[in-house]
Amino acid sequence: MAVGFLVVRAAIAGAPEAVRSIPTEFEVLRAFPPGRLAALSSGDRPDAQGFTGGNRGLGKWLEAGPQRGSCRAVIAAVVAGDLEAADDAWRGIDTAFAHQRADGGFEAETRPNGQSARPLAAAVETSFFFLQELGRAILVIRESPHEGHFHDRIGALEPRLRKACAFMASGYDTILPHHGHAVNRVIIAAKAFGTCGLVLRDEALIGQARQLITYALTRRDEGGVFLEKGGRDSSYNAVSILFGEVLALHLRLPELEAALPAAVAWQASRVRDTGEVEVTGNTRTGVGKEPGFDGKPKGVNYNEVVLALTIHGIARQDPAALAAAERAFAWSHRDPATQR
Repeated sequence: MAVGFLVVRAAIAGAPEAVRSIPTEFEVLRAFPPGRLAALSSGDRPDAQGFTGGNRGLGKWLEAGPQRGSCRAVIAAVVAGDLEAADDAWRGIDTAFAHQRADGGFEAETRPNGQSARPLAAAVETSFFFLQELGRAILVIRESPHEGHFHDRIGALEPRLRKACAFMASGYDTILPHHGHAVNRVIIAAKAFGTCGLVLRDEALIGQARQLITYALTRRDEGGVFLEKGGRDSSYNAVSILFGEVLALHLRLPELEAALPAAVAWQASRVRDTGEVEVTGNTRTGVGKEPGFDGKPKGVNYNEVVLALTIHGIARQDPAALAAAERAFAWSHRDPATQR
């Protein structure tokens, strides 16, 4: 599993090349344990209407954010070299842009919990939830041997992506006031600005990504754990690690890279020997404090915990993170007949 090679890469779009002792994200994903990425993305393929996530669950268009699942499905298929599956997954991206408004944002309906992504701050949020995974997917494709297969469709999409990013940037000032208490969302927004900025070679977007990461790094406690609503949360800390690590695989962010090991060490310590993630003391998940997108109490997102620990473990050669990822994956994919 060890990844011990040097990779020559550009630090940011258009910048001089720099030697980095970490692999590309495509290489990290290729180094996953056999079958793991496929298992973690098994629920991401779009349905017959092109819907994923909450849109698929409802069987109708709700908003753009849930369509990020289709981007994850594209990534998994590209990593596996299954271009037929990648083409099928791409339908979810096309479906999202079929609902793009003239201002670059996306149409939105009312969520099951009674909220809606129509107001500006919420419209920006659902946009960055989708765009962070789309930008990532395009970057992974460009790192892969399959860029030629997607080249024309990415080129055709870029004007609409640029328009969507312009809308997202127009609401930049809403992000910290609305999401500063939930640092994982700040990092997700940074990933949207950063990855799309790299795709579009837009230094303004990349600069906004850096600003958001600078803020996010102030939202940690004395142990280096990312704060959620003023405390620690064993699901959302993993989300901050996951999206921060992925962004740092594409964009040079030394302060973030230096901060990740402490957050990862705490996260790994919350994975019990059984693989169950400890939720005692959580501020948001697993303790019935907060409803989710579907109105039900939020629980630990095991896929994100496993992805965060696996990606970090491979990219940074962290055996403890990899061991915790193995435990959490085994727990979340155990035989239903044996579950207690």
